[in-house]
Amino acid sequence: QRCVVLRFLKSPPNQNKTPEEILHHLQNIVDFGKHVMKQFFGENYVHHGEIIQLPLDFVRQLCLKIQPERPECRCDKDMDTLSGYAMCLPNLTRLQTFRFAEHRPILCIEIKPKCGFIPFSSHVSQEIKHKVCRYCMHQHLKVANGKWKRPSKYCPLDLFSGNKQRMHFALKSLLQEAQNNLKIFKNGELIYGCKDDQDSVSDWNELARHLKPFFFPSNGLVSGPHCTRTIVKELIHVITMALLSSTETCRAGDMKTVPISQGRSYCEASAFNKELVRNGKHKLESSGLPRGCLLYKTLQAQMLDMLDIEGLYPLYSRVEQYLEEFPEERSTLQIDGPYNEAFYEKLLDLSLEDDGTVAFALTKVQQYRIAMTAKDCSIMIALSPCLQDECSEHRPVVLTSKSRFTFSVSVLDLDLKPYESIPHQYKLDGEIVNYYLKNVQAKEDPVMSNLFKENEDCTLVLHKV
Repeated sequence: QRCVVLRFLKSPPNQNKTPEEILHHLQNIVDFGKHVMKQFFGENYVHHGEIIQLPLDFVRQLCLKIQPERPECRCDKDMDTLSGYAMCLPNLTRLQTFRFAEHRPILCIEIKPKCGFIPFSSHVSQEIKHKVCRYCMHQHLKVANGKWKRPSKYCPLDLFSGNKQRMHFALKSLLQEAQNNLKIFKNGELIYGCKDDQDSVSDWNELARHLKPFFFPSNGLVSGPHCTRTIVKELIHVITMALLSSTETCRAGDMKTVPISQGRSYCEASAFNKELVRNGKHKLESSGLPRGCLLYKTLQAQMLDMLDIEGLYPLYSRVEQYLEEFPEERSTLQIDGPYNEAFYEKLLDLSLEDDGTVAFALTKVQQYRIAMTAKDCSIMIALSPCLQDECSEHRPVVLTSKSRFTFSVSVLDLDLKPYESIPHQYKLDGEIVNYYLKNVQAKEDPVMSNLFKENEDCTLVLHKV
């Protein structure tokens, strides 16, 4: 019995599309996953799904049933109940590679890692962007706007570092302040994540209660805070090992990769980094990611943003100006698809020499859209306990102190970011940086500079009086 997910298109009220437009949109999503993102992430990680047509009566009844369950923040868009078209996808909270454990309990961790590098582009106008990552800066603006009550200690650069100590710190920070970047499912049901007013201690105790049978099946551990900490530690270990695992070699061998060494490998605002500075250490170890793991592939796709939005925006304006003069060329330029192999081939040109053409500008715009998609994707890690005699070299397995798990790692939320969203990204980038400079860095600079000074060797120079 196959467990699947149905995905329907959503749109703002009174903006209903025709069934033909909806079918075309869904086909674009499937083709983009199949012909583009699969090349970046590999066959085992991307599940592009297929389009199916359902009886309209069934769709309407389904919509009525799930409407009360939809989060309030999602209700600003209406579900398509008029076309009958939907995408049929595998349920990624289940194991994707092997069916043998389907009857066993399954744990799934969904992580939205966000952007894992600091901009290295010479187009960046504010020096702070070369020091503090976008996620850490954006946290302060989100708190000021009332989206979250407090900033998270999570920094994507710690997770993408490949250094286990930094990765553990990043994952612990995500568990403490999940926001919408971490969710945990048990047998497909959400058991943890996205409660801004949560008391992390009671929440962790509740989480530990759910997880205990997975990590300590013999129930040999006493209850209490020590037990909770131990179980959370085991969970973080398993997630780290799964994220660093490589289940296949990437098919996109023909793609020249962007050197990950470009730019700095740490963020000055990271709580982990600040702790090092306080302890008199200045160097953050970055072990690097195994080339075959999903984090590495995600980072490579993200780093197609080689110009930063500041360098990209003038190129977007060049394309816009061309389209104003020749609107009929929009389809020829493949801005709205089709997302086929020809579209993918154009993405392989990593040249940064601007020859002033629309072709160059468009290539950079499309690469930026791919990068933005990779910066906002989610990674799903499904785990199921397995016995020793069931584990073979063909099945990826991760061990803990008392258990062993077979697992699968998948990536989702891979819809191509809209071409029209680029002006918004440009404006938002300015808001994030300006808010940080004015309200955060101005207060932190004296403190951090004193910490750096305390840890530096001093030379005393005597002058005659």
